[in-house]
Amino acid sequence: MPLPPQAGNAGQAGQAGDSGDSGDSGNSGAPAAAGGAAPALAATSLNPGVARREVWAWAMYDFANSGYTTVILTTVFSAYFVGVVGRGEHWATLAWTGALSLSYLAIMLTMPTLGARADARAAKRRLLFASTVGCILATLSLARVGAGDVWPALIGIALSNYFYCIGESVVAAFLPELARPHALGRVSGWGWSFGYCGGLLSLGLSLVVVTLAQGRGLGAEQFVPWVVLVTCAVFALSALPSFLFLRERAVPAPEGSARRATPAMLSQLAHAWRETRTHYVQFRRLLMCVACYQAGVAVVITLAAVYAEQAMGFRTEQTMLLVFVVNIAAAAGAFLFGYMQDRIGHKRALTITLCGWIVMVLVAYFAVAVPVFWVAAFLAGLCMGTSQSAGRAMVGSLAPAGRQAEFFALWTFSVQLAAVVGPLTYGLITWLTQGNHRLAILITGLFFVGGLALLRRVDLAQGMRERL
Repeated sequence: MPLPPQAGNAGQAGQAGDSGDSGDSGNSGAPAAAGGAAPALAATSLNPGVARREVWAWAMYDFANSGYTTVILTTVFSAYFVGVVGRGEHWATLAWTGALSLSYLAIMLTMPTLGARADARAAKRRLLFASTVGCILATLSLARVGAGDVWPALIGIALSNYFYCIGESVVAAFLPELARPHALGRVSGWGWSFGYCGGLLSLGLSLVVVTLAQGRGLGAEQFVPWVVLVTCAVFALSALPSFLFLRERAVPAPEGSARRATPAMLSQLAHAWRETRTHYVQFRRLLMCVACYQAGVAVVITLAAVYAEQAMGFRTEQTMLLVFVVNIAAAAGAFLFGYMQDRIGHKRALTITLCGWIVMVLVAYFAVAVPVFWVAAFLAGLCMGTSQSAGRAMVGSLAPAGRQAEFFALWTFSVQLAAVVGPLTYGLITWLTQGNHRLAILITGLFFVGGLALLRRVDLAQGMRERL
């Protein structure tokens, strides 16, 4: 789910405009959804030649793939794996986080090369399509998983998450091609908020399936396969507009350039990282900040249902209702905060969000009564939408011209590094403490504290100058 006038292979994120911390209030008036304000929206927020239908098609991919994270990773299948497939053993949480961490590690090693190849060959749309098909097929394999089928479940979730992450990174690279520099925050927020609506649709349909199945006395092994099928169907149908209307504006590089843009995976990664040390220092600092706080976000995304059931005693339908509310809060947060971000500046917006994450962790840790935990969940939803939207827009502001896919691959690298470290840390703590999920969530808060400290070192105004 994610993130320019065009130049080079993948377009550029703008050559002036947002200086980073101050935003641009001159053109940041909130465009109304009504038709009368639509021309003003396009004039002030979108690049020349970008139709509103194309922005809608781009946001539809966020709508499409959100069901995967909401239903499979966050709500239903994660808890199903720990409670049914893993039979509630203490190692089950660690096994779940280990499989996801392996997929994130694979993304870290391969996405920079895939991003460079997509830039050089003007092939972002093709890569997006291939990753979508791969994610849907791997997710479908989970419908055949029952009690004790640990390895098929782990392989299926690792493969599906790998393909999902590719699509997330590639679709993010279209953002600077669509939005004007001063409007990256709000357009990114549109995508995130619309995406959460897709998650709500998949979750709502899944809740209907679960409620009907439980009313007929069926257990998780009977209704979870249907939940998987519903999620895949929504993903496939909702992604179609992205492939029909989203344009590939990049121009293929000469054949020799394309070959030079796809070296061995580790050398490509090392080269891109070395460049951030000498030429894009602020981008490097931003990646370090993102890697830290996203470790905490990854814990919430992948283990919210597990925490609700193991620490708070929630049933499946209660957990689904909880995540439903979280997604509503996340959609509202991403949409409204996108406008605020353009007004107050990316850095200040992200600072506020990280403070909110710290408060959320403390509330969740001390929550004993169910209503208090609902407050923590609502805070998590608000912070999730805003932190992810803000981070993506900041990357769009600092990514150098003509190299969006490659530098968004570095962003993906930092996010996936966080997704390796965060959930795996949580899983290790629960394993070593024989299931102490409260201690695990408290330690998760340290990732947000670290991200807040690293964010203070990022100078977005200087980073905008470095990218030109």
